[in-house]
Amino acid sequence: MGGAEEQPEQQQYIDLQARLDRRLEEIAAQLRELAGAKDRLQGLLNAVLAITRETDLPAVLHRIVTTAMELVSARYGALGVLDESGQALEQFITAGLSESERADLSDIEFPHGRGVLGHLIHHPEPLRVDDIAAHPASVGFPPGHPHMGTLLGVAVSVRGTIYGDLYLSERRDGQPFDREDEDIVISLAGAAGIAVENVRLFEQVRDSAEHFQRLLLPTLPDLHPLTAAATYRPAPTPGHLGGDWYDAIWLPDNACAVVIGDVVGHDLHAAAAMAQTRSMLRALLYDHLTPPSSVLHQLDVTLHAITDLPVTTACLARIEPAGQGWRLHWSTAGHLPPLLITLDRNTEYLHTEPGLPLAVNTGHHRPDQTYPLPPGATLVFYTDGLIEHPAQSVDEGMAQLAELAASHVDLPLQDFVNTLADHHPSDGHDDLAILALRIPLDPDPAPQVGNRPA
Repeated sequence: MGGAEEQPEQQQYIDLQARLDRRLEEIAAQLRELAGAKDRLQGLLNAVLAITRETDLPAVLHRIVTTAMELVSARYGALGVLDESGQALEQFITAGLSESERADLSDIEFPHGRGVLGHLIHHPEPLRVDDIAAHPASVGFPPGHPHMGTLLGVAVSVRGTIYGDLYLSERRDGQPFDREDEDIVISLAGAAGIAVENVRLFEQVRDSAEHFQRLLLPTLPDLHPLTAAATYRPAPTPGHLGGDWYDAIWLPDNACAVVIGDVVGHDLHAAAAMAQTRSMLRALLYDHLTPPSSVLHQLDVTLHAITDLPVTTACLARIEPAGQGWRLHWSTAGHLPPLLITLDRNTEYLHTEPGLPLAVNTGHHRPDQTYPLPPGATLVFYTDGLIEHPAQSVDEGMAQLAELAASHVDLPLQDFVNTLADHHPSDGHDDLAILALRIPLDPDPAPQVGNRPA
């Protein structure tokens, strides 16, 4: 009898253990599902942060595609940007194609919104297709196009208007896209629309700031027989207003005055201080035909008395007739030395005692220096945004600038300064200004100012 009673109890224990095992398996599956969901949410968060860090529209669009591919493990991805009509694509940004696949499609025009792509344009609801070729809107692929069977498409909206469509194809595990893939890409598309709008606003602010800054800088006058060219490049920071400035004028005593400077700060105050300083200096140059050091001193005293000037570096120079040629007569207020490049491509920085910047100590004396300028030589005045890089010393940046200048000094002068600005050795975090002058080959000095054209 005892054995008969033990058997049901044993069976009950076995059944209970089986139920417990099944429940544990269910719990484990739920935990795995939760862990997977957490990973996806973390991936989505990382993707959103990565997109919103970009400040350049092409970079944002490409990042949207690549992050979407990562989130759903897609082999291929693309973003089609709609034209003004909203009925066709004007841009098609792709990712995932190999070099050989790109080469096979090099002669094929990018899609403009026909077939399944067009279906999403005209019906902007999320689209999942397990077999592209079997879809009613399919028109096939061009020759050389890689095989794509599955598709996940989601519209990207900016301020309630469809901006474009995000397309993904071929999950790496070979499975069709599922509802979870769709949901996470929809979430990404929402963040993508915000990122695109942010970049648009960023570009508007940047363009407005740059336009304002350029309005404060002069158009260089005719300095014949000297040749002059200048350029200004703003920093990439939104709303950045720099204090970099330059100027060049012909003086009544038959000398050409040039100046380059940098007001500390990157805001409206710095830009306003720059404009005040440049205007005051012009007046002083005409009123005081004295050595550059005296003009800088008077500028320092005057600005100290009537303005709240931030610390400012400057280099003021006169290119003066000297016998049958020209000489440089200059003084600096804490600014970088001019760079001289001769016709035979020799380079030399015209180092001198830098002197204190403006707005530091009005009683400080700044020395003057003179230097003969060879016929055909090129002088380069610049701000520190051209050479500063956190990974190297200022001397290294100056050496790289000298090498760059020597390599391109034969260019027309405006092309020359543009090349320096395009290929500068700095990290590009700051605005920069460049002013270059070229000494004539003819050794005769400039005509008297009364004979100069108005």
